[in-house]
Amino acid sequence: MSFASLKYQRQSKASRSYVTSTNHSEESHSTTIPKLTLSDDPNTSTPSNGGTVYHGIPENVEVRVSAISGRGLWAKNLIKAGSVIISLRPYSFALASRCLDSHCSSCATTSNSGLLRCTKCHTVRYCNATCQTNDWSLHRLECSALRKWAKSAPSKKLSVPSDAVRCLGRILWQKKKEGFDSSWSKEIDALQSHRHSLQPRVVENNTYLAHSLVRYLGLSSPGELSEFGIVSAGDLADLISRFVTNTFALTSPSLTPVGVSVSPLVALFNHSCDPGAVIVFPRSSRNPAEEPQMQVIALRDISPNEEASINHFLEALSLTSDYYQILTSYIDTTLPRSLRQAALEETYDFTCQCELCHDGNKIDPRESIWCPKSCGGMCPAPSDENETYQCEKCHAVVATPGFIMDALRIGQEALAKATSIQNTDHDKALQLTTNIIPILVSAGLTPSCHPLLALIGLHKSFLLSSLSANIAQELLDETIRTAAKHYMGLSAILCDGHPVRAVALAEFGKLLAVDEPHPVTSLPTNIAFPPSGPSRLKAAYETLVRARHELIIGFGRNNDGGELGRNIRETVVSLEKELGVWTQGIHNTLQDSLDSLRK
Repeated sequence: MSFASLKYQRQSKASRSYVTSTNHSEESHSTTIPKLTLSDDPNTSTPSNGGTVYHGIPENVEVRVSAISGRGLWAKNLIKAGSVIISLRPYSFALASRCLDSHCSSCATTSNSGLLRCTKCHTVRYCNATCQTNDWSLHRLECSALRKWAKSAPSKKLSVPSDAVRCLGRILWQKKKEGFDSSWSKEIDALQSHRHSLQPRVVENNTYLAHSLVRYLGLSSPGELSEFGIVSAGDLADLISRFVTNTFALTSPSLTPVGVSVSPLVALFNHSCDPGAVIVFPRSSRNPAEEPQMQVIALRDISPNEEASINHFLEALSLTSDYYQILTSYIDTTLPRSLRQAALEETYDFTCQCELCHDGNKIDPRESIWCPKSCGGMCPAPSDENETYQCEKCHAVVATPGFIMDALRIGQEALAKATSIQNTDHDKALQLTTNIIPILVSAGLTPSCHPLLALIGLHKSFLLSSLSANIAQELLDETIRTAAKHYMGLSAILCDGHPVRAVALAEFGKLLAVDEPHPVTSLPTNIAFPPSGPSRLKAAYETLVRARHELIIGFGRNNDGGELGRNIRETVVSLEKELGVWTQGIHNTLQDSLDSLRK
């Protein structure tokens, strides 16, 4: 089985209807579907922040307020790397429009047997009648809104509102259902809003989102939102701002974004560009009603006892200390400092003060080039901010900084262009990455340097989508080499076990395990990688063993590395058997040769 089939099996799922049409009105139809009862998690925190109760806080974590970073979550006891710190179902989520055909709108999973479509709205799909029943208390309202939106849409392309609009609609319907004084509503209202300090572009986007929400709810003006507890323009602006600021990407077990989600508890974690914890959706629950399960996983040991005296001293001076504050990242941490800071300022209205952003004594691999003398060391990538660029190892000076800066600009423009057209013109986007990557390599950029790393990752995704049942050997080998470069770049900037790095290593290993169309006994002298035949099989096995180790950290030890980790374990076992057969075959051949010589 090819790796391409592993990719494609999630893309297209057959759909069939199961909600039969009736002669009943919509209201009477709703009584035939039991409402989903959302039971509260038994683990609750003590009231804080004006009496708000956060559900799901474990005993070894507490809410605290720092003089610098504000409200956050802190470890009370030692948390080991790979531990699940928090596990809960998001308060609200919505699938991306492109995923509505392939994912269940109740548990966000895919199904090999095909999903069942709602025959009224023809938009959402479910695994089975159980998932549909679990979602009915909200979908009965959503179903009507989706049909009205589709009727007034100017084109079929715009017949479904965005995942942000649909998620906001679900939040308001749920608030009305739970009651505005309920703990559910209070936690949503306690989310931080930055509406008074938003950038103009964000304000414009939020305004458009607000108007789309009003239309989706079937209202003629924002003034009609009072039934949802919104009685002023400020209330609506706060709702939109809270949503935009505190939304998390809903992802597949392999980190592919499939929608948006909201969790007030998880939103309490503060940010670091070098986080000690990550947020993932590993598909760890055996009960579909609990999915999608959102989990916060420790990437490294987090101990409250480390530097305790220094902590107290810094707190007394009103300085911040992150020794045992649990920090996640709000943004893509493979980006260079300037882009990270710009993203944080625009969406979250703060300047990151983490060590990674302020350690000017070290060369950041995200902004690095190889030594011009090829000594193996790195130099900081030329920029408008610096005038001298020296190798950290041999102190050789970069002689052509202007050429490198031009290459960086070209690479950034190519990345933006390829990203914008990847879904509309795959071949052109592939041609763009194919042409630009060698230019950046010739300029001396390291594999971890932006935008080369991002272009390599994008190029890999294009090659993967080009693989088919009849894989050409050259295409397979090129994809393997690209996957190796992508992992090499990620491993220089992300810690062992980071889920992004772990997934990249797993993809690399699975590509090595794909059956070769035309294996060769010896490689040309100018091509040393990837190996062929038994050597490739052994490399695949060793790579997947390492990937499983990283997946267990990034997706949780108790989860066995999540759905992806369990799949990799099965592949490793299969490769062990295949290698065993191969080894036994060699042994039998040698034994037969020895026996023939003795005769």
